[in-house]
Amino acid sequence: MSSQHGEDRPQHDADPQHGRHDSPKTSTAAAATGASLLTASPATAQDRGQAPPSDSGGRERRYVIRGGAVMTMDPNVGDFEVADVLVEGKKIGAILPRIHAPGADEIDARGRIVVPGFVDTHHHQFETALRAFLANGLLINDGSGSPNADPSYIEYVLQRFARAYRPQDVHINTLFAGLSQLDAGVTTVHDVSQIHHSPDHTDAAVQALVDTGRRSAFGYFEGDGRAGARYPQDAHRIRNQWFSSDDQLVSMIMGGEIHQPEDVYTRSWGIARELDLPIAAHAVSGAGHRPIIDDLARGTGGIGNDIGFGPDVLLIHMTGMSDLAWQRARDAGVNVSLAFPIEMHMRHGVPPILKMQELGMEPSLSSDVETTMAADPFTLMRSALTMQRMVVNQMVLEQGDFTPPDEWPTPAPGTPSLLTVRDVLRYATVNGAKHLRLDRKAGSLTPGKEADIVLLDATALNVAPLNSVPGAVVTLMDRTNVETVIVAGKIRKWKGRLIDADLDRLRHELEASRDHLFRTVGIRQDLYAYS
Repeated sequence: MSSQHGEDRPQHDADPQHGRHDSPKTSTAAAATGASLLTASPATAQDRGQAPPSDSGGRERRYVIRGGAVMTMDPNVGDFEVADVLVEGKKIGAILPRIHAPGADEIDARGRIVVPGFVDTHHHQFETALRAFLANGLLINDGSGSPNADPSYIEYVLQRFARAYRPQDVHINTLFAGLSQLDAGVTTVHDVSQIHHSPDHTDAAVQALVDTGRRSAFGYFEGDGRAGARYPQDAHRIRNQWFSSDDQLVSMIMGGEIHQPEDVYTRSWGIARELDLPIAAHAVSGAGHRPIIDDLARGTGGIGNDIGFGPDVLLIHMTGMSDLAWQRARDAGVNVSLAFPIEMHMRHGVPPILKMQELGMEPSLSSDVETTMAADPFTLMRSALTMQRMVVNQMVLEQGDFTPPDEWPTPAPGTPSLLTVRDVLRYATVNGAKHLRLDRKAGSLTPGKEADIVLLDATALNVAPLNSVPGAVVTLMDRTNVETVIVAGKIRKWKGRLIDADLDRLRHELEASRDHLFRTVGIRQDLYAYS
């Protein structure tokens, strides 16, 4: 290791192969050459200033995304090293190696990877003002007295901060979270909105999803149960007022949390089925959920034994659940959302990906809480990939004895297959849309579906040269590679910048919300105290 002052640095003769600095005269010439290499050409500068197609997403508008590497996630359409995507109104019109579309605007996608928008099936967006507050936090205080135990999620976020939210706090937190994920290429979210203290809180949450302008499934969950709260019966009003049409970006899911009193979750599941809404609920080891999930699996759950598993159910986490519950969930077509980073970090339990593989099931991916971890799709995909491969790789190594000739054994029969980058891309797109009942509209680049499309910069320093499209997306990219984002044909991010979003003003509103929350609950704001 070199010292601070450089006395331990190796010294070389003036030999080009060692990369030593040139003499002052030669160095001047090198600097001039370097300047030309580091200065954008006029063509590049002009490209960056290109305006997006006007009135994108409008009924009569057409434009072509031309010359990108197109990964459709639809096996019937296939993938293309170079192809064009025609967008007509809000839908995908065609995907072909070359599209002739006279009069259509064009988006130059050369050097870009074109993929479906990512889908997050479980995100508590109302908590955005509390980002990183629980960087070390566990789900529940474990009594250890460690920095991980206090502050913890249940005690601080749900039992203290959540009670202080006003409708305006719900709106700005939800809106800012949505724009942040849109910026990262997440075009669809299930907002698990556990902040319905009153109908005003509810309307603020839905309005924020509408204002964000991306595809959203509004999860109507409980609040703090104060006087005036109307969960779950207010679902009827919400459905009629906000979701009377299926031809809109925002849809509705009924929260049916089993940690609620039995009569409450019995009513919520019943209302969901009366209104033909999907049902979502957490199922977490260490939270007393296992016996209730077993009852639901048997069809004996709830008062009157009239609720149970079905393809309309989305269970979140499913850590620590019984083999019975898993078998019945698989047989009933239950969907499962896994939040790999949070489950590993906050002691929810090991993400049950191996159990799902054993049963032939596949998850969707979710970010859960930004109080503790980032909500971008690249973090989710890499966490899923590396966690599963770590466990299976160790399993294989332990089938040998760590010494030659058995230090690198062939996997034994029955060993789970290693996840691939294509697997986690499917989890983050196709599966997510399916689990939210939105796969007829989104999740893949399929002609006839709505145009939820992301252009990823494969010429960037962290990616070039491009050797594998799915490999680059999953193992190399991050949110800085998200160049253009399209939702239902409408361009929402263009050349690296969100369109129609006053981020400075919104950030100030979010900071004001944060200050209100800390002040109201009597928790001191300190940039270093909680981590």
